[in-house]
Amino acid sequence: MEIHTDIYLGDSKKKLQKLSDNSVDLIVTSPPYADQRKSTYGGILPDDYVAWFLPISKELLRVLKPTGTFILNIKEKVVDGERSTYVLELILAMRKQGWFWTEEFIWHKKNSYPGKWPNRFRDSWERLLQFNKSKKFNMYQEEVMMPMGNWAKTRLKNLSETDKSRDNSKVGSGFGKNISNWLNRDKVYPTNVLHLATECNNKNHSAAFPEELPEWFIKLFTKENDVVLDPFMGSGTTLFVANKMKRNSIGIDIIPEYYKMVKDRFNPAELYLLEPEEKYEKTKHKRRTTIR
Repeated sequence: MEIHTDIYLGDSKKKLQKLSDNSVDLIVTSPPYADQRKSTYGGILPDDYVAWFLPISKELLRVLKPTGTFILNIKEKVVDGERSTYVLELILAMRKQGWFWTEEFIWHKKNSYPGKWPNRFRDSWERLLQFNKSKKFNMYQEEVMMPMGNWAKTRLKNLSETDKSRDNSKVGSGFGKNISNWLNRDKVYPTNVLHLATECNNKNHSAAFPEELPEWFIKLFTKENDVVLDPFMGSGTTLFVANKMKRNSIGIDIIPEYYKMVKDRFNPAELYLLEPEEKYEKTKHKRRTTIR
């Protein structure tokens, strides 16, 4: 089956209108944050951010399948020593627009360097907000399970009777955990905190994703041949990862330099290099990049 990578140059709000209703399985994107990236995206003021983004999220709501998921990477900035509220205002506005705010993941930037200001410390995390069109959506939790870890060697060695039942918590917070459920398991489900280093090697974009970030969500919410969309594709990391994972992908960006960067990254001579060690059979899964 042929895998498509389509890229568009232009305003996301306008280019999204070219996509069909209910045609996308997963949206993973990081739009310009309020009042940042002024030299490239112009910088949207915090007070204007919700009004700017809602027409875009309206189109995203239209193109996303009822079983699909929207992952929005965004973070408030500090203005005059106080956190801006535009992200919280955006969440409330999107809920009124028809979105379900299903979950919030945290990206812990484990290589963030230290620092301080008079009233706060260095940020080392960002939000990854999960929105859906309905309360039932595709989610493949087993795909992101992780090794049990060394804690199990000692914690599960000698279980008490309390550990073997789901008893009432001694602090009155409800039911405790049945620790014996973890016996004979090699893998466990992760938490909603992702510990990933920031991207340090991509010098051509001011805020490039680490590849592991979209990869994790693509595993969790899609299967092969599904469609992944990034309406603010930047350097194209989401598309690149989706292609490697045999997902169709669509990218949009208004900056010609980023558009050209992605176009060059996906030129036909390089496509075969996306499959190291013949990981995927090229004869069965052909790649095609469409420039629009």
